[in-house]
Amino acid sequence: MYIHSIAFVAAETKIAQDAMYRLKHRYGHVSPDKAEVIVALGGDGFMLETLHRYMGRKVPIYGMNRGTVGFLMNEFREIDLPERIAESQTVELHPLHMEAHTKDGGSLCALAINEVSLLRETRQAAKLRIKIDGVERLPELVCDGALVCTPAGSTAYNLSAHGPILPMGSGLMALTPISPFRPRRWRGALLPERAEVVFEILDAEKRPVSAVADYTEVRDVSKVIIREDRSMKIRLLFDPEHNLEERILKEQFVE
Repeated sequence: MYIHSIAFVAAETKIAQDAMYRLKHRYGHVSPDKAEVIVALGGDGFMLETLHRYMGRKVPIYGMNRGTVGFLMNEFREIDLPERIAESQTVELHPLHMEAHTKDGGSLCALAINEVSLLRETRQAAKLRIKIDGVERLPELVCDGALVCTPAGSTAYNLSAHGPILPMGSGLMALTPISPFRPRRWRGALLPERAEVVFEILDAEKRPVSAVADYTEVRDVSKVIIREDRSMKIRLLFDPEHNLEERILKEQFVE
């Protein structure tokens, strides 16, 4: 299958902008709302922004690394781009849906491709009660915070918090504490992708907590409900020799 219409989007860095200028000149360019494929040039942060921006279009996105880590990106090469896209492999992701309720009675919903994290707002540790599918599993977690991540997000904040790396297609989410104080030895849990996770904030007035879905933050939450949004589908394209599943596997053997 030959790709006839490509939209190029790039981070604001010089290296990404220069690459976009050359690629537009070489292959032409259409607006993202008319493209068969969107090519994102930058790092993982920019890819995350691009996925959120065009999630409603359901158009596949092919990233090329013009950033630092580039875990979600393919290797940058200017030649044979339509052929590379045509031969790429598709990874389908479902984002997490966060429903955050605040102490003043308000609520806000947001989507997360990587993770939903809860974080203490002050010097005092947070106290959280955790329920899974309506069953109380942890009556009190004293910690800096906790997060729930997708397989795609398991190598991001989750990995820094010593959470597990999840292979694509594992059908799992990771629930990971952030600097747990009590129970000190609890290291989190692996959950089915269809599980509903509820965090209830204990002593919310004295120990305020914020909730963050990727980069949407809600302050002073009282309860946060997280579940996978099966109605939303994100399609990422990867070169066969460097697909996302292989990257996740390799990451587990990094020294």
